Amino acid sequence: MHGGRLSVRDKRQLCSRDGFCLEACELLCDAADAPGLLGFLFLFYFPFSAWASYMTNSPTLIVMIGLPARGKTYVSKKLTRYLNWIGVPTKVFNLGVYRREAVKSYKSYDFFRHDNKEAMEIRKRCALVALEDVKAYLLEECGQIAVFDATNTTRERRDLILNFAKENAFKVFFVESVCDDPEVIAANILEVKVSSPDYPERNRENVMDDFLKRIECYKVTYQPLDPDAYDKDLSFIKVINVGQRFLVNRVQDYIQSKIVYYLMNIHVQPRTIYLCRHGESEYNLVGKIGGDSGLSPRGKQFAQALKKFIEEQEIVDLKVWTSQLKRTIQTAESLGVTYEQWKILNEIDAGVCEEMTYAEIEAKYPDEFALRDQEKYLYRYPGGESYQDLVQRLEPVIMELERQGNVLVISHQAVMRCLLAYFLDKSADELPYLRCPLHTMLKLTPVAYGCKVETITLDVEAVNTHRDKPSLNSSNPRASQSPVRMRRNSFTPRASADAVERPRHHSVGSQPLDPLGFFPSLGARDGTERPQLQVGVQPQGGNGCLEPAASVTCETPVSLPAPE
Repeated sequence: MHGGRLSVRDKRQLCSRDGFCLEACELLCDAADAPGLLGFLFLFYFPFSAWASYMTNSPTLIVMIGLPARGKTYVSKKLTRYLNWIGVPTKVFNLGVYRREAVKSYKSYDFFRHDNKEAMEIRKRCALVALEDVKAYLLEECGQIAVFDATNTTRERRDLILNFAKENAFKVFFVESVCDDPEVIAANILEVKVSSPDYPERNRENVMDDFLKRIECYKVTYQPLDPDAYDKDLSFIKVINVGQRFLVNRVQDYIQSKIVYYLMNIHVQPRTIYLCRHGESEYNLVGKIGGDSGLSPRGKQFAQALKKFIEEQEIVDLKVWTSQLKRTIQTAESLGVTYEQWKILNEIDAGVCEEMTYAEIEAKYPDEFALRDQEKYLYRYPGGESYQDLVQRLEPVIMELERQGNVLVISHQAVMRCLLAYFLDKSADELPYLRCPLHTMLKLTPVAYGCKVETITLDVEAVNTHRDKPSLNSSNPRASQSPVRMRRNSFTPRASADAVERPRHHSVGSQPLDPLGFFPSLGARDGTERPQLQVGVQPQGGNGCLEPAASVTCETPVSLPAPE
């Protein structure tokens, strides 16, 4: 701020927060620059650092806490994968990466001694650089959640992070991993740390010895979260001994409750997940989508081949899940085992296009056909679903898969794509085009920081139901357009070109904010209505955070649309 006025940097920092339309907010800030009561009250009673603290959808900073080899990076990566899958833009910032950039070669545990002043200064500088990247991601790159993956074992470091978050109006949620089981710690070191860039020689004995000494260096200054006194007002979850117990404190909002629920459902026990589609159906043979047809002769042959495969694997305590559609049930019946039917595993609802071929859809609904090719993930069939809808529907399945041991899921092409995208960390653009052929089994084995995939083809022929992603050089101009995906402030996807474009409803608790609403005595004292400020807005293209708008109507007090 210069001379009582807002600088361009101040305006952009304020407006980029919470996904507000940048141009609209800059004009509002210009109003705050104007002389008179409006500008004075806007600046005096509504400081920038307080802006997002009133917003339900303020960006969140997840801060990991714990000694080395406690699974912090495992939790960070897994949680990030889940949040991105449900549509919340999330990114991990691993402090070890920044340290290795600053110190090219790691020599020994001495670097982590608390009395090594030079090393302590380097580590603090790395933390500050990482936090600046966090700030850029949340304020400039449309991120919603940043995960700060580091030990953060001292109150001094955590207070530094809290002050940083307060200055930028970020919410903070701590995740502390506590483990005193020596077998779990040793297994983690051998599975993950032996392959760490810190130990290029990969000698197991040397790695184990050095890393245990590194842990001892951290123990000297480790200050766990104190839920009864010092940290009683913070929002956090303590994960004790890899999920044996949990301690949850002051969950602030919906997304934090989702994080808690997810962390309370995951486990690290060895298991295998098998994904496959039903056997070839009668509708597959003629190219029709949806419907509830039975298996073709080759589909029944696949069911028998699947039974033989399962028997040969000798899988312990295998659970079998199907949808409630005939083709998956017939496939499971042939296995001769108990199975469970899930309605939410039913194929994507194609609405008015159910039981039609793609050629028939293109002929009868050419606009719909082109729109789906243009943005397949967001496109919603008229009267049906989109892939985005399907992901939301399948979230309970993911939660149960995380809780379970060995499971075989017999489902459908779109459903299998969504499940596979979660385990393989695929983006929304990749998800609708993942290859999930008929009569093919995918064997997923969770490993340290991801998932190992093995493709097993059972020797039964089937039709190919895969459609490749259309080329951008398509002759159809509508299909060749590549719109910007708007994660946080998007319009409801339209089913057809002539449908009414309508903004999504505000989420619970995030109605448009009235900056002066907290000070009712500052309203018009004579009972007259407050004046209105009409502002025309024409956003520039190319910014994924911006939402097109013809105009913005602002009152004094100023009302701003809350972000999704």
